[in-house]
Amino acid sequence: MGDMNIKQDVEKGEDSTQEEIRKPLMQGQKNLPDAGGSGSEDQTDQSSKEHLWMVYLSTFVAVCGSFEFGSCAGYSSPTQTAIREDLDLSLGEYSVFGSILTFGAMIGAITSGPIADFIGRKGAMRVSSAFCAAGWLAIYFAEGALALDIGRLATGYGMGVFSYVVPVFIAEIAPKNLRGALTTLNQLMICTGVSVAFIIGTVLTWRVLALTGLVPCAVVLFGLFLIPESPRWLAKTGREKEFEAALQRLRGKDADISLEAAEIQDYIETLQQLPKAKILDLFQRRYLPSVIIGVGLMFFQQFGGINGICFYVSNIFESAGFSSSVGTITYAILQVIVTAMGAALIDRAGRKPLLLVSASGLVLSCVLAGLSFYFKSHELALKAAPALAVTGILLYIGSFSVGMGAVPWVVMSEIFPINIKGVAGSLATLMNWFGAWAISYTFNYLMSWSSYGTFIIYGVINALAIVFVVKVVPETKGRTLEQIQATINA
Repeated sequence: MGDMNIKQDVEKGEDSTQEEIRKPLMQGQKNLPDAGGSGSEDQTDQSSKEHLWMVYLSTFVAVCGSFEFGSCAGYSSPTQTAIREDLDLSLGEYSVFGSILTFGAMIGAITSGPIADFIGRKGAMRVSSAFCAAGWLAIYFAEGALALDIGRLATGYGMGVFSYVVPVFIAEIAPKNLRGALTTLNQLMICTGVSVAFIIGTVLTWRVLALTGLVPCAVVLFGLFLIPESPRWLAKTGREKEFEAALQRLRGKDADISLEAAEIQDYIETLQQLPKAKILDLFQRRYLPSVIIGVGLMFFQQFGGINGICFYVSNIFESAGFSSSVGTITYAILQVIVTAMGAALIDRAGRKPLLLVSASGLVLSCVLAGLSFYFKSHELALKAAPALAVTGILLYIGSFSVGMGAVPWVVMSEIFPINIKGVAGSLATLMNWFGAWAISYTFNYLMSWSSYGTFIIYGVINALAIVFVVKVVPETKGRTLEQIQATINA
C-alpha cells in the first residue's frame, strides 16, 4: 500500500517541485528527500511565473465548459413565464422541462469517467460541447414540449460530462500550489454562467437566450486546438512522445521536466499493477472512507436545497412580494463575488473551515426564509416578511458560494485513491446530479405543501452537514495525496 500511496499525488497534476521545496518543514520529515534542489528555488520560481501561461490558457478553455454548464442551469429561471405562455405549457410540463436537464446530467455523469478515460480529457470536452450545441439549437427551433425537452436533455448530458471532466483536467495540468484555486475557477465560471443567463435573460427573448448558449461551446471547440491534452492521460495510454511534449508545453519550453516526468511514469507503472476498479470495489473497507467523504459531500451540497432555490429564484422573490428582476440580478452578482472570495481563500484557509462557515450560514438563512414564509401564511408582521425572505435567499446563496458550492468538487478531485478515481468520481458526480434532479423536481410541490416547511427541511439537512464535516471530512489543504490517504485510513 505504501508504495501506491507515494505515487498517489501524481495523478492530480500536482508535483511542482518548487512546492515541495517551499514546504518541506511543514510537511514533516518524510518528505525531506523530495526537496533535493533547494538551491534552485529562485530560478524555479522565476520560470514558473513566465511559463504558466499555457496552464492558464488551458484552464481558461476548460472553464468555458463550466460557463456553458452555468448557462444551461441558469436558463430555466428567467424564461419560465415566457416559455409557458408562448408554447402553452402546464406547470407540470414546465417542471419536466426544468428538471429533465438534471436527468440528462445524471446520464452524462455516469458516462463521463469512461469517456474521459477512453478518448481523453479533451475528447470528452468536445463530446460535451457538441451535445450542448445540438441541445441549444433544438430549444431555439422548438414548437412544442417535445423538442424543448429533447434539447434540454441534450444540454443536460453535456453539462454532466463537463461537471466531471473540467475539474479533473484542471487538476491534472495544474502545479500543486495552484490546484485548489484553479479547480475553484470551475465553480466560479459556473456561477458566472448562471448569473449572465439570469441577467441577459431579463432582456432577451427565450429563443435568443438559447442561442447565446452556443458561444461558450464555440470557444471550447476552438480553444481545444490550442492546448495540450492532459499529460497524465497521455502517459496512462502509453503515448510517451506526446506525453513529454504536452508536459513541456505546460511547464514552459525551458523548464526542466525530467523529475516530474519520471514521477508520473512511476505512478503510471504503479497504476498498471493495480486491479481495474469496478463499482462494487468502492465498498471495500480500504476505499469506503474516501467514497463516503466524496459522495457524502455531494449529498449535502444538493439536498440542502440549492437547486430548488437556484432554478426558481425569481418565483421566490415574487411570492415574497419583491421585484423578481432586481432580486435575481442581485442574487447573480452576489454569487459571483462570494465564489471569487472562496477561490482566493481555499488554499489559505483550507477546505474544512470554508465548509463549516458555509453550512452554518445555510442553516441560518433557511431559518430566516422559513420564518418569512411562516409570517406570510399566518399574516403576521407583513411588512417584515418580504425583507426576511430576500435576506434569507441572499444569505443562502452567499453562504453556499463561499464553501458548499465549490469545495465538494475540489475535495472530489483530491480524495480518491488513483485506481478508483474514474469510478468513484462518476459515482460522486452521479450523486450530485441525482440530488439536483430530486430537489428541483420536488421544490414546487414542497412549496405548495408548506412554504415554511420546505425551508425547515433544508435547514435540518444543512445542520446535519455541519456534523458530517466535523466528524468525517479531513483537511486536504497543502498535503500530498498520499498524506490525505494516510489521514483517511488512519
